[in-house]
Amino acid sequence: MITQMVCLYAMGLSEDPDLQPLLFGLLLSRYLVTEFGKLLIISDSHLRTPMYFFLSNLSLADICFISTTVSKMLANIQTHSRAISYVGCLTQMSLFLIFGCMDDMLLTVMAYDRFVAICQPLHYPTIMNPRFCGLLVLVSFFLGLLESLLHNLVGLPFTNSKSVEIANFFCDPSQMLSLSCSDTLTKNIVMCFVGAFYGFLPLSGICFSYYKIVSTILRIPSSSGKYKAFSTCGSHLSIVCLFYGTGIGVYLLSDQSSFTRNGAVASVMYTMVTPMLNPFVYSLSNKDIKGALRRWLHIFSLGN
Repeated sequence: MITQMVCLYAMGLSEDPDLQPLLFGLLLSRYLVTEFGKLLIISDSHLRTPMYFFLSNLSLADICFISTTVSKMLANIQTHSRAISYVGCLTQMSLFLIFGCMDDMLLTVMAYDRFVAICQPLHYPTIMNPRFCGLLVLVSFFLGLLESLLHNLVGLPFTNSKSVEIANFFCDPSQMLSLSCSDTLTKNIVMCFVGAFYGFLPLSGICFSYYKIVSTILRIPSSSGKYKAFSTCGSHLSIVCLFYGTGIGVYLLSDQSSFTRNGAVASVMYTMVTPMLNPFVYSLSNKDIKGALRRWLHIFSLGN
């Protein structure tokens, strides 16, 4: 690792100065809407089932995930600077990986929660007890920490130039690794391990859970029972499709030799739009979250 590096330069979404105020307002408004939606889920004391416990932790991870990138981007627009320090870049990448991985793991845990609730309903209170739920969240965090450490160990050595250009609006891990001078074979091994352990295995677990869920639902005799069972899984399945769909798209674009501004826009979908949609996807089909929103609006109206 070298000490000469002064800063790294992240590519913005647009270099047109006339668009900067509009871009700032759009990003800030979406950021605030996202934070409000997630704080609504986290703070409501009526949502205390295992599913909402995991959803609250997913919302908390999303808040941290989106804040690691968007807050710096908003500051860059205001200061008209795209520079980020070496330490700041590594810190941003580490936090991005920790909370992004937590999202991934928690979505897998929530799929398991739905599997137990539908396929083993009589054992659900025993299996999904508070201690086990807390352990699953803790394991999700430590797996994110492990991924961050792996990327840092491989990506710490940079080129000897005093400044380098990152073809994205934040310190994207794949872009950072491409700038590393470490052994190519080692990087490829680590990337394959990360892709298999943090991508393929969680997605396989989700697919297997839903295979068992669908098999169980199809055996339910009444159509109303089938609809009720499917409705409990629809929101989670929508978020899984959004998360993995945009994530795979960004990964494929990041693998190209020339990462264009289209890739940066795709990264915005993955790092900001998808986390913003999570609470709204749940609220559209869930009466409990709708009730929480009504309670907050009532409190707000009384305060005024």
